[in-house]
Amino acid sequence: MASSLTKDSALPGTPGSEKSFFGHPRGLATLFMTEMWERFSYYGMRALLPLYLVAPAGLGLDAGTAIAIYSVYVSTVYLLAMPGGWFGDRVWGPRKTVAIAGSVIMAGHLVLALPTAGTFYFGLLLVAVGSGLLKSNISTMVGHLYDGPNDPRRDGGFTVFYMGINLGAFAAPLVIGTVGQKVNWHLGFALAALGMALGLAQFLLGSRHLSAKSSVVPKPLDVAERNATLRKSMIWLLIAVVFYAIVVGTGTYTLNWVMVPLMVIGLVVPVMVLARIKRDKELTRTEQSKVSGYIWFFVAAAVFWMIYDQGGSTLALFAEKNVDTQVFGWEFPVSWFQSVNPVLVMALAPVFATVWLALNRSDREPSTIAKFSGGLVMVGISFFVFLLPLTAADGGAVSPWWIVLIYFCQTTGELMLSPVGLSVTTKMAPAKYASQMMGVWFLAVTAGDAVTGLLSTYGVDLNKTSVVAAEAALAVLAGVGVFMYRRKVKELMGDVR
Repeated sequence: MASSLTKDSALPGTPGSEKSFFGHPRGLATLFMTEMWERFSYYGMRALLPLYLVAPAGLGLDAGTAIAIYSVYVSTVYLLAMPGGWFGDRVWGPRKTVAIAGSVIMAGHLVLALPTAGTFYFGLLLVAVGSGLLKSNISTMVGHLYDGPNDPRRDGGFTVFYMGINLGAFAAPLVIGTVGQKVNWHLGFALAALGMALGLAQFLLGSRHLSAKSSVVPKPLDVAERNATLRKSMIWLLIAVVFYAIVVGTGTYTLNWVMVPLMVIGLVVPVMVLARIKRDKELTRTEQSKVSGYIWFFVAAAVFWMIYDQGGSTLALFAEKNVDTQVFGWEFPVSWFQSVNPVLVMALAPVFATVWLALNRSDREPSTIAKFSGGLVMVGISFFVFLLPLTAADGGAVSPWWIVLIYFCQTTGELMLSPVGLSVTTKMAPAKYASQMMGVWFLAVTAGDAVTGLLSTYGVDLNKTSVVAAEAALAVLAGVGVFMYRRKVKELMGDVR
């Protein structure tokens, strides 16, 4: 790392301005490494999760229950990103929140590493809570490193930071997946804890290079607000404790008593948040119009993530049973397929950026709506492709290249929709809700995964050809529908393009 640190002509007063990390403030190296190791732990555990849930030496669950648990877990991570941002803004400040989050995530992985089924779900809960706390706040601290939104290095800094995410996501299945599948499941989870420990150590040791703003609580709770928040939290906690005590005491408790409420919350919360923003009388007519336009993008994104996130559950379980994982007589762990997407992202992201720039110069760059439509169509095509090996699997193991092709289609869709979604969220957000709208964007993932979880919970076989075909058709039709109504959406968007 030292070889990449050079003298910098950074703006005076910028944190770490005496040195740079690839031309950026030195603090970016701290956040880059923290995020890389956190993603290493998260994606490593995620690659193992559905396989462990169905393995005879794991929890031995059926595929439907495993997909539901996986979907609830991912949904909860993104659901908690919004309260995580609230804690950073109102209670601890971003830096302290990230330090606490890293500790909670590490503790969660250590609990998962215990060879007892009874503690497993508690470990998952800890990792979900920690990830939610960390997700919004570490991105906020990247922004603090620069001299406002007009700093010319800002976009490049987030690009470098994004590479850290994908490096961690790429390495995790290869290391954690191999150890978990080939040696011991719980040792794999322990490696995820080690990854988070390294990230936390990197963060604490390098925190002196971060901006002083990262330690500030932007809008601290006053005494009355703090007391009211504690009182409401305790009331809801008491209600939950009493309810589940009754359920357990009457002998009617099953895992669905936890999963179904979480999935319903994952659907209800996004609707409530968007409805609250839409009803706000303080918003101007232009802002109201933009919120109405944004709802189109939100629903489209929810459909996209509903299919995309099945790459770690439905596809992973299909590959476990039906894909030939031997190359020249050597068998690789099926969890390695989870490294395909981050490799493709790192390879294709510069290509997409170059193409968009070239088209922009000739005034032919597709609109935001067109890119969104393209993303939906591509994720739909990925599941139409999935139908081919799904059908062929009845005659034996299919080629692993089918899985690679499916991930390729999904990644191209991701690069058309995800970065554009982040950008349009910041552009269409009412000034009053500038920060909260980023949490709203994450809620699209929550909604999509909640739908997947509910379908699995109530007996829908997501690896059935008719279901895969229906999901593929839904995504393509949604993409075509958004494109057909592009003029109406453009009108609602106002001056945003």
